[in-house]
Amino acid sequence: MAAGGRSAPSGRDNTGTEPFISTPDSALPIHYLGPLNPHPHPVTFRHGTHFRPADGRAAARARLGLPRDAFIPVFAGRIQPLKAPDILLRAAAAMLDLGYGAAPWTAVELLARLRTAEPRTRLYGIEIEPARVEAARPYEQEGLSFLHGGFEVPVPGRVALIRAANVLRQYDEEQVAAVWERLRGRLAPGGLLVEGTCDEIGRRHVWVALDAAGPRTVTFATRLGSLDRPSDLAERLPKALIHRNVPGEPVHAFLRDFDRAWAAAAPYASLGARQRWIRAARDLAADWPLTDGPRRWRQGELTVRWEAVAPRG
Repeated sequence: MAAGGRSAPSGRDNTGTEPFISTPDSALPIHYLGPLNPHPHPVTFRHGTHFRPADGRAAARARLGLPRDAFIPVFAGRIQPLKAPDILLRAAAAMLDLGYGAAPWTAVELLARLRTAEPRTRLYGIEIEPARVEAARPYEQEGLSFLHGGFEVPVPGRVALIRAANVLRQYDEEQVAAVWERLRGRLAPGGLLVEGTCDEIGRRHVWVALDAAGPRTVTFATRLGSLDRPSDLAERLPKALIHRNVPGEPVHAFLRDFDRAWAAAAPYASLGARQRWIRAARDLAADWPLTDGPRRWRQGELTVRWEAVAPRG
């Protein structure tokens, strides 16, 4: 998969099997070595036909147009669906903290949390201001790098996760769809874009989760001890929704009903804000398509389907 300098031809090779071709759905670029005839074991190759003396890793990367420090997964053998090379590609896809800000703490913390689920996670912190990238260099570690860039996503291949917090708040609402489309175009199959707004210390955060097809859900998250009512989160709505929190818009109706459910759950306040939030969420679920349950509600989160709160018109 990682050798040779030309793209795979279309159609069948002289073995009668389909050559593997890099497609827009591939998580990373794939390069074609050439037709390989299947051989029974043991395998004997003629010198100079399939394997040749290498001229060095740096030269091979330069010939293929690959960055010198890029992580390149290799799949040895015939590419067949039953070997699931797509799983390899998804596992190798990078994750991004896009627009991490003046300090790299969010990227450092995100890597630590992601590695509790997948120890091989690779994360890139991306910033548009070169000075911020240089200031973050001392915090680089195995699996964490900082790069200068923006919505063009300056990493090779496709990525599994893009987190963009407080990135679009200075943009116009009309610009959001184009940015979403551009970032979604860099997602690996099954990848996710998480775009939203949070306060300075992360107590309140509202984000939209998008996959390659478009927006899927909106999540409201808060440190429950800091909350007077759910509509306090309105000031942290993502750019696509914050100007739509007016009567007649679905997101306004959602927050109104959430406040009413919160008020009705007041008797549970004696058991703590968490129990009150859970009770309010249960009541809200009777009228709104929530996608999560008590396990997430206990964390001060609540997720609703995008189409239920999407802007009208």
